[in-house]
Amino acid sequence: MDTSDNSADQALARLRKEFHGHRIWRATRHDGMLGDWVATLHDPKAGVEATVVRNTAEELHTALTVELNRATHNAMSEPIKWVRW
Repeated sequence: MDTSDNSADQALARLRKEFHGHRIWRATRHDGMLGDWVATLHDPKAGVEATVVRNTAEELHTALTVELNRATHNAMSEPIKWVRW
């Protein structure tokens, strides 16, 4: 295994550990090689978009950080439900 494969595996493991509300994997290109980095939302507290696709692990990390912030912001901005006594 070359070092680029190892670093990609490490990046994938780090993303999965940090963003456990998503299923994260590498897409397979038409030629059978690994392609884009993909995250599918499993926990609505972790994001807003159902699927996030980026070219690199770093780009996916940035996008998932934004997703987490969006989910947190949406949860805080939900209207208050009034209860009639």
